[in-house]
Amino acid sequence: MATSTTKTESADIGDYLKVAACTAVILQSVLTLALKQPFSTTDQWIIGLSYNAVKFTAPAFIFGILFTTTRTTYPSQLSAYPHYLKRQWSALFIPSLFWTTIYLLGMPQLQQGTPFHSVKTFAWQFVNGNAAPHLWYNTMMLQFILLMPLFWWLARIATNPDRVKLILLMTLIGCALWVTFYDVTVWHGPHQRSWYLFDRFNLSFMGYAILGTLVARFSKPLAHKLACHRWLLRLSWCVLFGLTTAMLIYAGLPIHLNITSYIQPAMIGYDLVTIGLVVSLANNQIHRHARSVPVIHWLAIYAYRAYLANIFWLQLIWALGGRWLSVAPLPVIVSCYLVTWGCSFASAYGLHRLVQLF
Repeated sequence: MATSTTKTESADIGDYLKVAACTAVILQSVLTLALKQPFSTTDQWIIGLSYNAVKFTAPAFIFGILFTTTRTTYPSQLSAYPHYLKRQWSALFIPSLFWTTIYLLGMPQLQQGTPFHSVKTFAWQFVNGNAAPHLWYNTMMLQFILLMPLFWWLARIATNPDRVKLILLMTLIGCALWVTFYDVTVWHGPHQRSWYLFDRFNLSFMGYAILGTLVARFSKPLAHKLACHRWLLRLSWCVLFGLTTAMLIYAGLPIHLNITSYIQPAMIGYDLVTIGLVVSLANNQIHRHARSVPVIHWLAIYAYRAYLANIFWLQLIWALGGRWLSVAPLPVIVSCYLVTWGCSFASAYGLHRLVQLF
């Protein structure tokens, strides 16, 4: 049996998920920074609800990455792992090393937790995702890159509906146990501060990786089912968004954007339904050969690198335009977001081209 199969590079639903996740995470960054300023009650609620609406980024990234990787490498064996890591080293690990260094040395004020004060603490901040507010995503997602042989194996054994159902049942049980453990011991438990790094541990998002792998194996029948039940998806989205909104309202003012966790049943349901809606949109666009398909594919190539860069550009843009926030809050937020998005993708493309020259 061949160790791997490389399929033609073309747009897929993973591309749509990666672009949606990157676009949303940049908005999360802008809203988080904006909410540190004094706002009217109305503006606070607008920011809080907007943040809740786009809080699907980490699950969507994982689902999208695993979908595309499975689609383009199935049926890879362990012997293909060194070649796979070599490709990911230049695509993901080098940009991660570059931007983490920039944040720690050039913008040390962005560190989360305890700032570094020695070589040892510098190294710890470098790997734990605390170098900048958004880099916890990076620490978490790179774990799935390293675990890829596990998902290759999963894709190879998922050969019929009965096995898929068994895998899904085991995944559901495992996720339920992990969410319960996290809720009791960390989120609402005695280790909320000391065990906070569990929010970036791979088990917290393993379900999305498994689903992304399985969907890549059975994308055609799933596309038909999603098309038949798109109204149910939309209704479910409204209900679950209403539930997460109720949690935000119950917490009251001032708005705290971390009041809902990715590792909560309501948010897990919301994220899954949102992913389903993006997948449904992607299937429709790809089936119709929409003009946006090649654009989405191009953006997806640079989405991860744009995500890494977004806080850097946001800090510079906010320093220039943030002073106008009190005059026109929402227009300033939207403008900062659009410029940050553009600069993030432009720098991702520019740095990639620059590296190619050498």
